[in-house]
Amino acid sequence: MIVRMWEARAEPYGFADLISWVCDTALPEFEHDPLHLSSEVFSSTDHRLVVISKWRSSPRDLPEPPMRLVARPPHSWDFAQVDR
Repeated sequence: MIVRMWEARAEPYGFADLISWVCDTALPEFEHDPLHLSSEVFSSTDHRLVVISKWRSSPRDLPEPPMRLVARPPHSWDFAQVDR
């Protein structure tokens, strides 16, 4: 399994719109992908939004959000579970 973490810092006036864009536009594109297992969305008080998506393999990128909603371009990282 591969876990992709996607993080964006929203413009303060665009935070609610960024959350709506992620939940209503970006994530529904993954729901039909057979490699996608699940996704979770988290927000912080400093206008950051994080999406954690789990994939069987080959994680897909979220589309680019409307630039008027973000303070800087989003970042993403892939993780693998550590056996312990």
